[in-house]
Amino acid sequence: MKRTNTFAVRPLSPTGKQLLRDLLDASAALWNETNYERLIRYEDEDGHENEDVWDADTGSLEGKYKDILGASTAQQVIRKNSEAWRGFFENKKKHHDDSDTSITDHPTPPGFWGNKDDGRKLHTVIRNTSYTVEWGERSRLEILVGSELKDRYDHTGRLRLELAGEPNWPEYEKQGRLDLWYDETDSTFRASQPVTVSDDARATPLADETAALDIGANNLVACTTTTGSQYLYCGSHPFERFRETTERIAKLKAELDDQRRTSERIDSLYDAMYGRRDHVQDALVRDLVERLYDEGVSTVYVGDIKDVLETHWIPEVNAKTHNFWAYRRFIDRLECVCEEYGIVVVEESESWTTQECPECGEREETERNGDLFRCVCGFEGHADLKASQLFLERETGMKVGLMAQPVCFEWDDHEWSERSYSPARASPKEDHTDRSTRRTVGKVASVESA
Repeated sequence: MKRTNTFAVRPLSPTGKQLLRDLLDASAALWNETNYERLIRYEDEDGHENEDVWDADTGSLEGKYKDILGASTAQQVIRKNSEAWRGFFENKKKHHDDSDTSITDHPTPPGFWGNKDDGRKLHTVIRNTSYTVEWGERSRLEILVGSELKDRYDHTGRLRLELAGEPNWPEYEKQGRLDLWYDETDSTFRASQPVTVSDDARATPLADETAALDIGANNLVACTTTTGSQYLYCGSHPFERFRETTERIAKLKAELDDQRRTSERIDSLYDAMYGRRDHVQDALVRDLVERLYDEGVSTVYVGDIKDVLETHWIPEVNAKTHNFWAYRRFIDRLECVCEEYGIVVVEESESWTTQECPECGEREETERNGDLFRCVCGFEGHADLKASQLFLERETGMKVGLMAQPVCFEWDDHEWSERSYSPARASPKEDHTDRSTRRTVGKVASVESA
C-alpha cells in the first residue's frame, strides 16, 4: 500500500536554518524559470497538448542550479514541473470532453512559486536516494546539499534536521520523493514522505456490515449503516471560513496591477484556505472510517461524481460541492483510509434518493426546506440522513432498522466534536413564508429519470 508520512522539520542551528531557506528558495527559482520557459512556448488552443512546451532548454537550467541544490534535486524540481504540465494537459482534455464531468472549471497552466520581489514560496523536492529518515528517541532527516551552499556556509556532508511528532508509518518497504517546504501559516518547515508499506499492515473487517454515504453541501457527509447507526457531519462552519477567504482573495485580486495575476499575500491565503479544507476532509474521513470499522463495516457505498454534479444545481451549492468539498479528493482519501482497514469503497448511482419518501415512495410531491424533508403522506425527517438510508437499502436490498438517534458532529478547527442531535425543522419564519409544504414538487435535485 502507498501511504504518506507528514511531519514538522526543525533546523538545528541558525546557520542550518538559513542554509535550508537558501536551498528552498533556489528550488523555487528553478521551478519558476522552468515554468516560464514552458509558458512562453504554450498556446491555448483547442484543448490539446502543445508539444512546444517540451522544447524548453531544461538542461541548461539544471546545470545552472545543480551546484546549489545538488544534481539530483535540480532534476527532481524540473521533473515535478513536467508532471504539473502533464496533469494540466490531461485536465484540459477532460474539460473539453462532454462525456467527462470530473473537471468543471477551465484548467489553468501551472503557476509560479511566488516571485523574487514579493518572495518565493520556499519549496523543494528531493529524490528518494538523496535523503534519509531515522525515527526514534532523536528522530532526524538528512538531505543532500549542493557544493556551492556547502562552501557558502562552511558545511560538510548532508544537512541534518530534527523531526517532530510520530510518523503514521514508521516501518515501510521503500520511500518515495520527499517534498519539503516552509509553511507560512504557522512558520514551520514541513516534509511529506511517500512510503510503500506491506499489505500485512491492512486490517481485517470485524464483520460484514455495510454503510452508505450521502455527500452534501450543508452537511458534508450523512451516513447510515446496516447496524442501524447514523452519522452526520455538518459543514456550515468550515464552508463559511472558506467563503470568507475566497472573498478576501477576490478583493486583493481586484487591487492588483493589470500586469500581475497574483501576489505573495494571495498565494498565502490560497495555501491556508485549501490547507484548512484538506485538514477538515482528512479528519472527517479518519473519524468516520474508524467508527465504521468498529461497527464491522466491510463495504461502503458512495454516490458517483456524476450524480453529485447533476444534483447540486443551485449556484451557492455548486460552490460548496466543487470548490470547497473537492469531491474527487474526498473519494481518493476515503479509498486510501478504507484500504488500511480492509473496507471496500463502491461508487454507485444514488439517483432519486434525495427526492424519494422512505415511507410511501413518492418522488414528485416531496419538498426539502433546509435539512427538513417532507412528503404529502405526512413523513418528515432529516433530508440527508434519509437519503443515505434509502441509498443503503437500495444497494443492500434490505430494510434498515434504525437503532438510536443519529450521532452529529461539528468542526471546531481542530477535530470533529459530537453534539446533541436536533431533529430537522424549518424555522418559524421559513414555515410561515414557504407555503409549498404540501402538494408542491420540491426542487431538491435534477430532473434525471430513474
